[in-house]
Amino acid sequence: MRLPAEQADELEAVARAEGISVSDAVREAIAEHIERKRKDKAFRDRLRAVMERDREILERLGR
Repeated sequence: MRLPAEQADELEAVARAEGISVSDAVREAIAEHIERKRKDKAFRDRLRAVMERDREILERLGR
């Protein structure tokens, strides 16, 4: 993953302050982001719409 230099520096500083690796900080941030999305009704509604559209496409391809 490429980050702008300023953001990479800030991430590294946060990780050092937390006593974890940058990789662990990124994994933690991703897990928290996913969990927030799971609790977001509007996101879940959009996800269902995407899943339905993908299902339709896959069914057409399977014919």
